[in-house]
Amino acid sequence: MVRKFDDLQQLNTEAAKLFITAAKAAIAAQGRFTVALTGGTSPVGLYRLLASSPYRDEVQWEQVYIFWGDERWVPLDDERSNARMTFETLLSHVPVPQHQIFPMWGDGASPDEFARKYEQSLHLHLDPEGRFDLILLGMGADGHTASWFPHTGVLHEYDKWVAAYYLHAQDMYRITLTVPLINQAKQIAVIAYGANKADALYEVLQGERNAEQYPAQLLPTADGRITWFVDEAAAARI
Repeated sequence: MVRKFDDLQQLNTEAAKLFITAAKAAIAAQGRFTVALTGGTSPVGLYRLLASSPYRDEVQWEQVYIFWGDERWVPLDDERSNARMTFETLLSHVPVPQHQIFPMWGDGASPDEFARKYEQSLHLHLDPEGRFDLILLGMGADGHTASWFPHTGVLHEYDKWVAAYYLHAQDMYRITLTVPLINQAKQIAVIAYGANKADALYEVLQGERNAEQYPAQLLPTADGRITWFVDEAAAARI
């Protein structure tokens, strides 16, 4: 489903409502809500909204388990860290127990070692099928989502739930949830706004199949579990 909005405030408001609805449903059904958050600039407004009243008061944060969809392999105090941004905008303002927050960083571990440990944590906290209740994603102007960048080997990783790899274009390691794990989620929400996303959004949703060039094409499209939250500028070609 693609939902178009006139402005970013309306987009963030509706995305916050989806988050709250998913959290309430999961907690009512199983006593916990498992969510993988996204980084970059796309979710900043959403996180600030969720941290503010009345939205903050609608979620039983003590029952929320926080993971991330991907991360740059940098310490938590690095300004490039997705986790740091999320703490600043959301997690420092809501009462999620610290032991229920799982940043993608480990002092003294290699990226590959940490990816294995992160996968073990997922096995402990997700259902046996490995299904998150909700995964939040963004999309880059190049059509990437999570750390599924164009023409990278991780696009073909179907054995692991979590993978670490060196992204030469950025001269750094990335850690990401893989295609099969993300596509297992009960719900996926993708936030994409701005005119610089218009070409990629068109290619991902309506272009010819070329997931090597536009990795977000690997997301599910036909079963109703994914919602694209886009503004008019991003949706200019669809």
